[in-house]
Formats: sequence, structure tokens, C-alpha cells
Amino acid sequence: MPASKDHVPSLGEVAALYLDRLSAKDRDTSQPEVYKFARWYGWESPFSRLAGPAVASYAEQLNVTDIDYEKKFRILRAFLAYGKKAGWSTKNLATHLKTKKGKTGPAVAVGRSLREDISLTQPRYDELKAELENLKKRSRELVMEIQSAAADKDFRENAPLHAAKEERGHVEGRIKELERTLKSATIIGEKKEPTRKSSIGDSIIVCDLASGEECRYMLVDPREVNAAKGKISTASPLGKALLRRSDGETVEINVPAGKLRYQIKRVER
Repeated sequence: MPASKDHVPSLGEVAALYLDRLSAKDRDTSQPEVYKFARWYGWESPFSRLAGPAVASYAEQLNVTDIDYEKKFRILRAFLAYGKKAGWSTKNLATHLKTKKGKTGPAVAVGRSLREDISLTQPRYDELKAELENLKKRSRELVMEIQSAAADKDFRENAPLHAAKEERGHVEGRIKELERTLKSATIIGEKKEPTRKSSIGDSIIVCDLASGEECRYMLVDPREVNAAKGKISTASPLGKALLRRSDGETVEINVPAGKLRYQIKRVER
């Protein structure tokens, strides 16, 4: 059912509404990537708060060695364009999805065999591992639910069967994603070799030289980004600027409005 005029739908709600309007074939193809994007940004986050930089950041962390790289972009562009057309965003966020040049065609298939390094903190690794175990348990439950619902021979009106199949597809997609991540993950140890330069896993306290405001950021892998907790990707403009820096250094970040200048007060490990 469409959202009411006064209701501000979440990213997850918009994803469900978008997929519901597609044909069964297109829905099966689009659902994994649309749901993955919604989970990455925040399932319950209002769609209206989705911003261009966040979309661009997601595009940046997509693996160019994935054989479905271009296909995923087409799916996400269509989804974001739908949000604009439906009036839940004032901007066409699809314009922020830009593929990396020179990374398509045969090179994609060749690069598929390359191992992608992922650095995670121990708490995040444990969190993902627990999620994986819970999803595997849920997948087994769904198999039983599907078998039970399938006993009803009228498949056309069998809502429980369709719902269980759809959820299992979502769950299995997330399981595969988590298994790949955990298999490639490197745990960031609590004890590191002494170094003066900031690195992934470090917390950095900076001072905005324009306003005097102090902020704390933690440098993390793109998969561990959490803006609400100050965790920023080392692939983001700010993350790149703060990486391999020392106490007292000043960094500049180019943004559309000009330049931002920060002084690093201290690096905490």
C-alpha cells in the first residue's frame, strides 16, 4: 500500500514499494541489490535524508571486479530515480552513481579472482559473525515455513508461501555477503606497532580551523562506516586526508563549497 501524503517513508519502505511495482522477473533480479543498499545506509532511515555524498560513497565501495558491476549500477539508478519521481527526494540521487572508468569488460572477469582485503575491528567482526549465525538459523526456519505453506495447493493466493520465499531470498543473499566479508576480513589488533602515523582503526580528534569546533572520527573500512558513531571510511575524502597523519598536522579537504581545513589535535589508538 502506498505511503500516506504526510508519512515520510524509510529507505526500507521505499525499497519494498519499488520492488512491488516490478514484474516478478525484474523483482527477483533487483531485490538483492536494492535491499543491500537499504541495509548499508540504514533500513529505518528516512529516504528524504539520503544525500548525494552517501550515494557516491556506496558506489565507491562497490567491487569493480564483480562481474555484475554495471548491472548493479543500473538497478540502483532505477531505484533512486523512482524515489525522486515519487516525490520522496527533491534531487535525482541517481546522478551520483558513477562507475569507475576503465574497469569494465574483460578486465572485470579477470579481476574476479583477486582477493579483496577487508579490515575490521574485533567488535565489528564479532557482530557480523553473530548476525551470520542468526541468519543461518532463520534460513532453516524459513525452509520449514515454505514446506508447510506449500501444502496449500492454491499457490496463486498463498501469501504465506510467497512471503516466506521472498524473505528467504533476502536472508540467503545477506548470508553470502557476510560469508565473503568474514572470509576476507583481517582483524585489527588492539596492540599495534608504535607509529606516529594514523592508520585504520585509529580515532582522530580534529579541530575545524574555521569554527574552532572539535570532532572525533574513527578511520574504518568502507563496510564498517557508521556516520552516527563518527566512523568514516578511509576511502572517503576526509578519511583519505586523515590517513597516515600525525598530531599537529593540518589537512585540507576540497568540497563543492570550497576547502575545509582541520588541525589534528591527537591520534588515539
